[in-house]
Amino acid sequence: MENFYLLIVVVLFALAISDLIVGVSNDAVNFLNSAFGSKAAPRWAIMIIASLGILVGATFSSGMMEVARKGIFHPDQFYFAEIMIIFIAVMLTDIILLDFYNTVGLPTSTTVSIVFELLGAAVAVAVVKIMNSSDETLLDLGNYINSAKALAIITGILLSVVIAFLSGAIVQWVTRLIFTYRYEKTFTYFGAIFGGLAITAITYFILIKGAKGSSFITKDTLAWIKANTFLIIAVCFIVWTVILQLLVWIVRLNILKVIVLVGTFALAMAFAGNDLVNFIGVPLAGFKSFQAFVANPGTDPYGMTMGILAGKVQTETYLLIIAGIIMTVTLWLSKKARTVTETEIGLSSQNEGDEKFGSSFFARLLVRRSLSANSNFKRIMPAVIHGGIQKRFDKPEPLKGIEAKDMPAFDMIRASVNLTVASILIAIGTSLKLPLSTTYVTFMVAMGTSLSDRAWGRDSAVYRITGVITVIGGWFFTAFIAFTAAFIFANLINWLGGFAIFGLLTIAVVFVVRSHIFHKRKSKSKQKEDITEEDDTIIIKGGVTEQLTFAVLGITAKIPNLYSKIINGLAFEERAKLKECNKKIEKLDHEAKSIKDQIPVMMKKLADDSVSTGPFYVQLVDYLREMAHSISYIAGPAFDYVDNNHKTLIKEQVNELNTIQTKLDDFFRTINRLLKDNNYDIAEIEKAFAKQKTLLTSIRKFRKEQIKRIKAEKVGTRNSVLYLGLLNETKNLTLHAGNLLKASRDFTGSDGNDEDELED
Repeated sequence: MENFYLLIVVVLFALAISDLIVGVSNDAVNFLNSAFGSKAAPRWAIMIIASLGILVGATFSSGMMEVARKGIFHPDQFYFAEIMIIFIAVMLTDIILLDFYNTVGLPTSTTVSIVFELLGAAVAVAVVKIMNSSDETLLDLGNYINSAKALAIITGILLSVVIAFLSGAIVQWVTRLIFTYRYEKTFTYFGAIFGGLAITAITYFILIKGAKGSSFITKDTLAWIKANTFLIIAVCFIVWTVILQLLVWIVRLNILKVIVLVGTFALAMAFAGNDLVNFIGVPLAGFKSFQAFVANPGTDPYGMTMGILAGKVQTETYLLIIAGIIMTVTLWLSKKARTVTETEIGLSSQNEGDEKFGSSFFARLLVRRSLSANSNFKRIMPAVIHGGIQKRFDKPEPLKGIEAKDMPAFDMIRASVNLTVASILIAIGTSLKLPLSTTYVTFMVAMGTSLSDRAWGRDSAVYRITGVITVIGGWFFTAFIAFTAAFIFANLINWLGGFAIFGLLTIAVVFVVRSHIFHKRKSKSKQKEDITEEDDTIIIKGGVTEQLTFAVLGITAKIPNLYSKIINGLAFEERAKLKECNKKIEKLDHEAKSIKDQIPVMMKKLADDSVSTGPFYVQLVDYLREMAHSISYIAGPAFDYVDNNHKTLIKEQVNELNTIQTKLDDFFRTINRLLKDNNYDIAEIEKAFAKQKTLLTSIRKFRKEQIKRIKAEKVGTRNSVLYLGLLNETKNLTLHAGNLLKASRDFTGSDGNDEDELED
């Protein structure tokens, strides 16, 4: 029996390593986003600073480990075997849940997940104990669950959302009011004071308050710190302010960069100090339980209560350091961390662009109400005051010559506020031994500063608010799923023992591997769709034509092949092939939309003496988009027709569609060749349009044949609607392709005096 529980402890530590990897991939967003978003330093420098913060912060988390042992349930009410069931169920649930969120790219709370997993598993085991007891009912559940502490933790987490948002919004508004967006001159006089305040706050709350949970600072040292708190704060402020001012005078130090980098270190340190319990707290508690069990040979695992976990236990420093090293390595190697990072940076970005989230009713309603309230507030406020405030928030024009890829998502004023406020709030929670959610705090601080900084303009507010709602909704989903899954897993393990553990381990491994493969494919697909930095360099050097031609060819080359598959799938009723075509066409339509969405960016990149080419560029992209629509209007009805098991096409219709497909393929091959070779010779253009004319003639002819079949009642209504629709969309596809060729000719060959060619 002892060997069985030893195996469980080994599994717990293996799961702890996996959980560290999965958890850091999700939580790296918390302390990296401000530095990355503001481009305060090269990526490697930011990563080194964050890594040092993690390693130092890991040693400050010893006191937090009590949450896993006794924060959610009363350990003295459970036997050793029951405690191990709770712990193994929690770890299995945590890995699957966090990996799912990493894969879809949404930041979630490792704190919320671990709290509700512990709650779910403990409730499951407690319910079984109550059901097997003749003296207890479900009303006695409170004897097993530390409801007061659990409620305090949950309340603290929820309050942190509101407090973090309001704190970020207020501090950012005041900071921006003082320094404005043109803060260089003001910072010459007050930058050192601002930096001194920020770094002092970080020093006090992280190094002093956080020291309470350290595994190596003695009680005497803590007592001295507590007795000299004011002196330490005053000295830190004076020293930091003087040092920063001297460095500004001597080496023209950028104080904001220092604040951002120090804040990154501090927030990484706070993350490790606060969230390490989420990853290794449960396995360490399991290990302590096993040590107590082994120390009493021959003890019945269902007869030994675990009151030992209710006492104060100091976690060994070497274990914390090992955990910190694993977290650091994961930080450097995890690709999923970048996916999660993109979500928060996108929602807080000062720049407009593609939005990851769509629009929602609540977001639209909130924006309308906010605009109305803002209008009423303007009428009440004196014009002088309103004008003065407005002037402080006016954004400077972006510098010419700086490309989108080099533009920071927000400036370092906001980045420094994000880091300072989040670090303080998280450190306060750590000092009070409340497992505040670092994800909730940092995300809501970032959203609060974004709101105050007017990053959510009228063109982006609806989408950004929808994104915030989506993320917050995901947090509540986390709590529900964590509780439910842990409850189910604990029951399965309780009933089936080792077989359930083995089965759930297998499921967890399969799930993680599959999600890794899915994420890898998704990342590759995104790389193909996005304009890479290398491609962007080509555009900057004047190759707009080459870049556009490459993008257009990528779509026009796929259309005839997809059309052929649709016709074959329709003729032979191959539902799977038609379904696959619809998926590919959906991606193709997305590609065309992405190209169209890039129009404003491309217009800025066109040379000033080539402005006349802009209308042709817009026209070309419009035709490309219409072609994508036409092929989607062909594929969709074809799939629906076969999916609903309607009558097959008659032989004459199949032959006619094959004829059209052959001519369409020939026409598109000609267009693609001309586009690729940039050959717009009059004779070649005429050959292409001769093929277009032949194709259109065939379409008109076959339309007449279909009408004859309708009159002769050879085909039914469904057949006629489908067939005539296919012919009509094929005609549209052909016409748009011809117009695209004309627009491409005009775009590449325009000399600035032929705008009348737009009427072709």
